[in-house]
Amino acid sequence: MTGSAGDTDGRRRLLLFGLDGVPPELLFDQLLPIMPNVRRLVERGVRAPLRTTDPPISVPAWPVMFTGVDPGTLGLYGFRHRRPHSYTEMYLPTSSDLPVPTIWQLLSARGRRVAVVGMPLGYPPPEVNGVYVSDFLTPGHAEVTTFPPELRADLDGPDGPYLFDIPFRSGDLARVAREIFEMTRRRFRFAERLYAREPWDVFALHEIGTDRLHHAFWKHFDRNHPQFQPGNPYERIAEEYYALIDEGIGQLLRQADDRTDVVVVSDHGSMAMRGCFCVNQWLEENGYLVLRHPAPRPSTPLEEVDVDWGRTTAWGAGGYYARLFLNVRGRERDGLVPPDQVGAVRDRLIADLQKLRGPDNAPIAVDVLRPELLYRGVAGDAPDLMVYFDGLKIRSAGTMGHPTGFLYENDSGPDDAVHGPYGVFLYTPAGGVAPDQLPEIPMVDVAPTLLRILGEPVPSHVQGHPVEAVAGAMTWRMPVPNPA
Repeated sequence: MTGSAGDTDGRRRLLLFGLDGVPPELLFDQLLPIMPNVRRLVERGVRAPLRTTDPPISVPAWPVMFTGVDPGTLGLYGFRHRRPHSYTEMYLPTSSDLPVPTIWQLLSARGRRVAVVGMPLGYPPPEVNGVYVSDFLTPGHAEVTTFPPELRADLDGPDGPYLFDIPFRSGDLARVAREIFEMTRRRFRFAERLYAREPWDVFALHEIGTDRLHHAFWKHFDRNHPQFQPGNPYERIAEEYYALIDEGIGQLLRQADDRTDVVVVSDHGSMAMRGCFCVNQWLEENGYLVLRHPAPRPSTPLEEVDVDWGRTTAWGAGGYYARLFLNVRGRERDGLVPPDQVGAVRDRLIADLQKLRGPDNAPIAVDVLRPELLYRGVAGDAPDLMVYFDGLKIRSAGTMGHPTGFLYENDSGPDDAVHGPYGVFLYTPAGGVAPDQLPEIPMVDVAPTLLRILGEPVPSHVQGHPVEAVAGAMTWRMPVPNPA
C-alpha cells in the first residue's frame, strides 16, 4: 500500500464503500469468485449480514446507518412522505430534515476531515470538515451539488459529466445497461482523483448502480426468478458489473496506506419480485376507501382518483411496502374515525389484511407493523400501519383502475427486484485478521462501530452499540474509546 494526500498524522483512517441494495449471498458467495479485491478483504476481515431497517428502503436505511438512531427517531419512513394533515400530497426528505448529526458531521466537529461521495441523505450537501458530493436523490435542477460549492467544477471528467443517477425503470434495457456502467465508471474515476488529492481521515463512497442493476436486470441473471429465461442477452450482466465494482474498489485500495481500515456495507438486500398487490383497490373493495367515481384507467395514482374523503376510513401509499393511514377525526381534514375508535378500526383492518389470498387462492403472508411499537419514538408523519406482503416479495401498488388486484409487473414501470431484509457488513483492518463470520448486525450498530474503529467517543443519543457487544466478543483490534 502507498501513502496519499490523506497521510496527515498518525491516527487511524477509514475507507468506506457503500454499495446500494447488495445482499450477502451475492457479494459473499455467488459473485465473490469474480471479485479478487473484495475477496482479499473477506479473507483478511470480519463479515456479517447487516439487518436492514423497517422499512427496508435506502431512505431511511442509509441515514439510520450513519446516525445510529432508528427511523422513527429520524422521522423517515421511505422516499416519499405525506405532507402533514394532507391525504396524497407527498414530499422527498432531504439532508436538512435529519434531527441528529451523521457521523460525517460528528467527525467534522471533532476536527477529523471527511471526504464523502454520494452518501444518502446527501442533498443538499451538508457542510463538513472536508468535502461532500450530493447523492442520487439530487434533483435535476439543483444548482448546489457539492460542499464546498467550488468542488462542482471538478465533478465532470474526461469521460463526461458526473451522473448522480440514471432512469432505470425502462423497457430500453440496452440504454439502461450502458448508463449504469458509465455512471459507475465516472463515479469511481472521480473518487480516485479526489482520494489522491484530498487530505482525509474518512473517505466514503456510495454507489447506486448496484441497486439500479438489480431492479432493471434481476430476472435476467437470477436463475431462481420466476421469469428467468436461459440464454437471454443479459444473463452475465451481474458478473460483468460486479467485476467493474471490484476494479473500482481495487484502484482505491492500491492508494491506501498501512493505517487505513476498510469497511464495505449495503443498506438492504435484493430478491426476485413475485408481483404487486393493489392495496388501495383492496381497501375500496372492502369498504375502507370510498370513491365518487372509479379510476379512469389502469395505474391511476390515488391523487388523480375522485375519493370521497368524508366517507373514507383508510387509504394507502404504495412502494416496497404498504403505508396505511387512518382517516382520523381531528387529525385529517375530513376525518371520519373518532379518536376513541382508532384501536378498533386498526384491529379490524389488520384482521382483514391477514385473510389475503393471491390469484391462485393461496394465502399471502402479511406482516403488519405499528410504528409506535417498533421505534423508540415516532417523529414526523408516520403511517398508522406498515404492511409487508409475502415477506416483501410482493410490492404494494398504490395506483388504481387495474382489472385485478394482483399484478405480475410493477405498476410504476419495469422492475425485477424487491428489497431484502439483509445487506452486508465487512470490516478489514489495515493489518488484517483471521477471517470470521459474525451473527447478524442491526443497522443502528454501524455508526457507533465506525466511531469505535476511529477511536472516537459514541454520543449518548446514539441507540446502537459497537459491534463487538452484539457479536459477544471482540474479534478484531479496536482502540479503547474516550468516554462519551
